[in-house]
Amino acid sequence: MKKIILALIFIFLLCGCSIVRIDTSNIDNIINVILSKDNKLYNQVGQGYKYYLPGGVTYIESDNLNDILYCNGVYYYLNIDVIDYYYNKSVDYKEKNNLYYSKLIDKKDGYKYSGYLEIELVDSKYRVEFSYNHAKIEAVVDKNELNNVILNSSYILSTIKYNPNII
Repeated sequence: MKKIILALIFIFLLCGCSIVRIDTSNIDNIINVILSKDNKLYNQVGQGYKYYLPGGVTYIESDNLNDILYCNGVYYYLNIDVIDYYYNKSVDYKEKNNLYYSKLIDKKDGYKYSGYLEIELVDSKYRVEFSYNHAKIEAVVDKNELNNVILNSSYILSTIKYNPNII
């Protein structure tokens, strides 16, 4: 009996699952890790699109193609741009040196879609504007919630799938 238990423990240790942790202390790392994945998850469905809401993010309401989401005292405003999607419009963005953070997310750098992340310090709050995959999330946050908002926004924007038949 002891041999069977030891054998099972040994097999379990050799075949155990591995956990991959994302370094969420660096905005560039969050973007690179999440946006480089091909996520097929979804748990929210809108008119002509669907996307994944990470744990802790709550859907509040929708007004046509604008969804309001909530997490840890922060409201996220998700705007879906089906016109840009339909015409496959490219992102025209130039990085700005006078902001807290400004980055062009470009297909040439290996991302599936183009977009940008812009963070501006306004009266001790951070205004986040994250555009990717023909959608945009905007939020105003304290510094301690900044990386969490970027992480959640990355998941949401990278998982948006459009239904061209409805659009």
